[in-house]
Amino acid sequence: MKSTALSPGLVIQGIELNLKLKDFKLMAFDMDSTLIDIECIDEIADVVGKGPAVAAITDAAMRGEIKSFKESLTTRLALLEGTPVSVLQRVYEHRLRLNPGALQLLAYARWDGLKILLVSGGFTYFTDRLKPRLGLDYARSNELEIIGDRLTGRILGPVIDAQAKRDTVAEVCRLMGCSHDQVIAVGDGANDLEMMQFAGLSVAYRAKPKVREFANVCIDSGGLDRLLEVTTPSVAYR
Repeated sequence: MKSTALSPGLVIQGIELNLKLKDFKLMAFDMDSTLIDIECIDEIADVVGKGPAVAAITDAAMRGEIKSFKESLTTRLALLEGTPVSVLQRVYEHRLRLNPGALQLLAYARWDGLKILLVSGGFTYFTDRLKPRLGLDYARSNELEIIGDRLTGRILGPVIDAQAKRDTVAEVCRLMGCSHDQVIAVGDGANDLEMMQFAGLSVAYRAKPKVREFANVCIDSGGLDRLLEVTTPSVAYR
């Protein structure tokens, strides 16, 4: 696709300008390194002294070098067996921050009537806290198995991989009665590609090269609210 740089750090491809935010109905976000500025599993590992080993697997999975997200997640979680649940609380309270522009983008999206979905290959411990904090409409992620206040190194239920992300977006579309063309999907890694391909508008936020190649909008610098330079909200922006 031919790409056009609208301004430094903002590139579009395969779409026309003058999109209106109100013409979309659903905005679906990945969590780690997209809506928030960390990879939660890497931070958990860092606290317990296993950061480099887990981060190396995360990076390979994000680049698409490990084809099975389930495999990469299972391998990383096995290294965290025995981690106290208190470590997750420490990560949430002291390390997790929203990415720049997240609150602004969410506010304008809500104003124009969009519903917000957080769909993540991360963990319910974090999405369950972000959902009420940010007023999100839907959230889905992996549930960690916890026994005796410690991680077992496993999850409960099916893994939220790329296919599950796509299926979740499609399911919410059916619930809302909207078409896939009315979806904006925002992600940064290989696990986001299927939901981005399903959506009418795909957005790569400071993403891996494989994701940038595909996305309609690439935000390489600045905050998430730079999407409002491409999808114009009904109320004045800046």
